[in-house]
Amino acid sequence: MMDSELPGTLSVDNFEMRFADIASIELSQLQALSISVEWPHRAADWQYLLDIGKGYVARDEIGRIGASAMWFPHGEGFATFGMLITLPRLQANGTAKWLMNRIMADCGHDCIRLNSTREARRLYASLGFLPKGKVYQCQGTVMAAVELPPLARDLVLRRLDRADLDAVVALDAPAFGAARRLHLARLFDSSICYGLYQGQQLRAFSMLRRFGRGHVVGPVVAARDEDAIRVTQPHVAAHVGRFLRIDTHFETGAFAAFVQQCGLGVYNTVRTMVTREDASYGTGQDGEAVVYALASQSLG
Repeated sequence: MMDSELPGTLSVDNFEMRFADIASIELSQLQALSISVEWPHRAADWQYLLDIGKGYVARDEIGRIGASAMWFPHGEGFATFGMLITLPRLQANGTAKWLMNRIMADCGHDCIRLNSTREARRLYASLGFLPKGKVYQCQGTVMAAVELPPLARDLVLRRLDRADLDAVVALDAPAFGAARRLHLARLFDSSICYGLYQGQQLRAFSMLRRFGRGHVVGPVVAARDEDAIRVTQPHVAAHVGRFLRIDTHFETGAFAAFVQQCGLGVYNTVRTMVTREDASYGTGQDGEAVVYALASQSLG
């Protein structure tokens, strides 16, 4: 649907809802919206998303915010969608679909990926999105840091900085499905990052930053479980007794077992959905890396 064909207003619950640029809305209103559906986003988390994404809210005649939707560009022609929130009292009246049509027209890309709650899957399917696997939201108080065997002599685990950005982007692109250099550069500014090197080759990396109730580990990108565990373990060890979250595609295997052993149980699941096959994550074929943990459900 073209932007010019979209209705500019929608009558909801005896109030007329209008589009408003999400960047024009006060953080306190956005945070109140996410709290209404029990999402943990702080004002600072909202600000980060506003800095790198675009979107709209549905606002009624007296200025109340009833819903939001955002999109985030990642490289040429590819985007992720997120922060689709609708107040519980408005969830059955078409507000979410109205906003989705708006951001799909505004985004202009046909290669889109999102992570859907159970309640929103039917809506996304009606808009042409296809299911492509699950994400397991693992979180809790870290109980213990799993001890790992010594590194092989040709491997080095160390903190990363901006000088490592080129290597991080090169490893990440086939795993994520697009080159997201600008986003990764922003994450460096707010994250503690570890990388596993073999000589001059980066084999795995991880990032950790403040989010929600505590900290989130992600993205984590590696070609093997053992490497993903190795770059995640320093973050876990630094947060024993504190809240930590990891969103992963892996329900079984060594990495999933490591997450569980640290005390981070599965709190919720979402479904990854795409508009077409090449909007999916990388598969790890030919020894390429895969995404073990997401930066966030909105950003992938």
